[in-house]
Amino acid sequence: MSDDVAALAGLVRGPVFPPGTEGYAEECAGYQTADRHRPAVVVCATGAEDVRVAVEFARERGLTVAVQATGHGLSAGAEGGVLVSTRRMTGVRVDAAARTAWVEAGARWEQVIHEAAPHGLAPLNGSAPGVGVVSYVLGGGMGLLARRYGYAADHVRRVDVVTADGRLRQVTAEQDPDLFWALRGGQGNFGVVTGMEIDLVPVARLYGGALFFDTDLIPQLLRTWREWTETVPEGLTSSVSLIPMPDLPGVPEPLRGRFVANVAIAHDGDAAEGERLVAPLRAVGPRLVDTLAEIPYTESGSIHGDPTQPHAYVGTNLLLEDVDASTIPALLDLAAPDSANPCIVFLHHLGGALGRPPAVPNAVSHRDARYMVRALTFATSPDAAVDQKAHRRLVEALGGSALGHSPNFMLGGAPSSDQVRAEYDPETYQRLVELKTLHDPTNLFRHNQNIPPARR
Repeated sequence: MSDDVAALAGLVRGPVFPPGTEGYAEECAGYQTADRHRPAVVVCATGAEDVRVAVEFARERGLTVAVQATGHGLSAGAEGGVLVSTRRMTGVRVDAAARTAWVEAGARWEQVIHEAAPHGLAPLNGSAPGVGVVSYVLGGGMGLLARRYGYAADHVRRVDVVTADGRLRQVTAEQDPDLFWALRGGQGNFGVVTGMEIDLVPVARLYGGALFFDTDLIPQLLRTWREWTETVPEGLTSSVSLIPMPDLPGVPEPLRGRFVANVAIAHDGDAAEGERLVAPLRAVGPRLVDTLAEIPYTESGSIHGDPTQPHAYVGTNLLLEDVDASTIPALLDLAAPDSANPCIVFLHHLGGALGRPPAVPNAVSHRDARYMVRALTFATSPDAAVDQKAHRRLVEALGGSALGHSPNFMLGGAPSSDQVRAEYDPETYQRLVELKTLHDPTNLFRHNQNIPPARR
């Protein structure tokens, strides 16, 4: 251990791991196994002061800073520099009267759901309860009830963040409104967030679940779903996924080895209304599996049933103003099991509160998008590279009509500078560059979807 690293270890409460030491590999690993960080040193922060010391250490030595949180965080590995691991910072504190929760940097949504539920409250989490709260919110956060409540970033009260000057700041709409605007949607480009105060919503139960349809019904289902989305209220958020199910013992028998469509439903309402609303979808034909029911919000992770074990995957997305007659054949061609580049394709219904500006503006862009299409590809073996040809085909087929990308769903590998720029409206991107230049002129924080400072 070098003298510098030894001195750092003496200043922080958490462990410090240089390469080759026991614990280094574990701290660098994440849910995404297609890549991993390879820093010069890992600082395992136990609180905001550890984060502040790590940032100060890096700044004084001209090193870069990356963050490994919990959940699905890693998109592209950091080379060299200081990696701040925040997975030990897991505090969650609910204020039921104010309908808020304070969450530390390493907390996951499942913790907030559990703490909020006894008060009849819920957070604006996404489909997977194991996702980390902070990184999800910094990227916007398009959740289970997004059409009812908008982006999670629209419901942030305060952000505690260590900026490039080594200061721990409490950032609100009243204190440093420009940085508050940038942090909510601008991702990890402006510092290391140590904690966040977020709104909770009065939801204890919802009507939700999944409808699985067999191959021959998929074209009709997609057409019906598209027309149906024009009629449903904002309280209903849904998506369709086209999945070539593997023929493996862990897959439910009715789905095993089939090419299926899965409609995922989350409705902020009672079962009777939910049953009435989904009737047109059920009328398409028999379902292989139908799990729709009224459930406690604590079981909301069952709606999408996202995998919980780390694995290698890459994903991209396009935000669209509309889904027209040419979109559906393109999606079917992309997802078909006999495709040369098989992948899972998702089509999400947006609009509603997602399309309205929040009371306190933020950097989340492309709010006029009414649909999002995604492609997700998994590695065929633990050591294999992930084939991204399907993602290029998606962009070739639909990219010309796209508004841009959603930051939270650019998964695996560092997006190009053009892709990062396309995550924002032009005016928003320019303002983010100006604020990056002001707060981090040396580009200390190397987020995997990096917004660089302006050249001088």
